[in-house]
Amino acid sequence: QIKTSFESNLELALKNYNVTADPHSEAVDTIQRTLHCCGVQNYSDWERTEYFSQRGIPRSCCKNQNDCSEQDLKDPNKAQLKVFVNGCFFLVTSTMESKMSVVAGISFGIACFQV
Repeated sequence: QIKTSFESNLELALKNYNVTADPHSEAVDTIQRTLHCCGVQNYSDWERTEYFSQRGIPRSCCKNQNDCSEQDLKDPNKAQLKVFVNGCFFLVTSTMESKMSVVAGISFGIACFQV
């Protein structure tokens, strides 16, 4: 349930992504920078966005901010070498799942102590 809503929210955030500092776009940038990922399933998701037609793939996907020109970001073949190619959806959900098991383990441990 969480996964499906997260996926559709992420897709929506990509679709409405713009450079102005709206919270959804900032969240997308933060996720991409932190998890080293790009797009929902992969970086090519950006090619179907309004933003891509104007500016290319967002800079938050760049592996190296100093070696990532707008020309590279507008050309999917060049971008493939410059940006994180893995999508964020799988990374976020697998991170959530691995953390969830830790959280569940801790909660279970605490519950046992209270008996």
